[in-house]
Amino acid sequence: MSVQIGNIDLGEFPLLLAPMEDVSDPPFRYVCKQNGADMMYTEFISSEGLIRDAAKSRQKLDIFEYERPVGIQIFGSDINSMREATEIATLAGPDLMDINYGCPVKQVACRGAGASLLQDIDKMVAMTKAVVNATHLPVTVKTRLGWDDNTKNVYEVAERLQDIGIKALTIHGRTRAQMYKGVADWTLIREIKKNPRIQIPIFGNGDIDSPEKAANWRLEYGVDGMMIGRAAIGYPWIFREVKHFFATGQHMDGPTIEERIEVCRTHLQKSIEWKGPKTGIFEMRRHYSNYFKGIDHFKEYRMRLVTAGSLEELDEILAGVREKYSPEMA
Repeated sequence: MSVQIGNIDLGEFPLLLAPMEDVSDPPFRYVCKQNGADMMYTEFISSEGLIRDAAKSRQKLDIFEYERPVGIQIFGSDINSMREATEIATLAGPDLMDINYGCPVKQVACRGAGASLLQDIDKMVAMTKAVVNATHLPVTVKTRLGWDDNTKNVYEVAERLQDIGIKALTIHGRTRAQMYKGVADWTLIREIKKNPRIQIPIFGNGDIDSPEKAANWRLEYGVDGMMIGRAAIGYPWIFREVKHFFATGQHMDGPTIEERIEVCRTHLQKSIEWKGPKTGIFEMRRHYSNYFKGIDHFKEYRMRLVTAGSLEELDEILAGVREKYSPEMA
């Protein structure tokens, strides 16, 4: 049976790309879509930034036809600002709106936004209702198990947010106190999915980093789909590998050095097209070590890639990588 979010059909068991700050921009979303991501989200966008017309916040509204279905994710601490930001974001033409109630970082959570709302469920409900009422689009939510081990209240959150109209819920299997440490615990996610009151899709998030784990947790926790984040950074092939394993029970071969170079080069080109040469080249530097992770004696090339200042220089370095490693990895 297909998973539906409003009128969006995501297929039988969708794999979602997580919204990650400074990662999930259009160039990165492009290569993930090419490799099997079923739905994606923008980086999270400050509601206050949208209202003030901040350039960085406005740029994050950029979406392209190739990435649909795509959601715009917003966060904030003020209900009226979230309502107004929803109206602004809706005009950008996404397929859905998503609210971030999960970000654990101090700059967000300690200012009353993100995971902070897990400490005030009544305000979270009121804020969500304001967002739902401000757009014709389906509204979804991403959150965590709770603020800490003593307040794992996501079971209540799921029921109350469904009651006011959200169309799907993604749950990261950690509390805010855990940040990204320790092991994600999906047992409460399973209990929410089993709750007969819950009719909306429930997606699990946290620690999905291999096809085996995705397949095992799909069976063990019974979620409607999975959101993959950190495992996709520099490795967009994770989506196709998980899907292949679901379909066959077999591992597909990992990307060849040619594929690594090709996808890295595509990511770089899209980055330059979207941000301009200077920023596009600079911001791409965070991705090279992940694209070529696990290749022996790659440090020299990595250092050259992260210091290169032009596309021509980068192409020359990547040609050298191809020449050196293609015979070795054939």
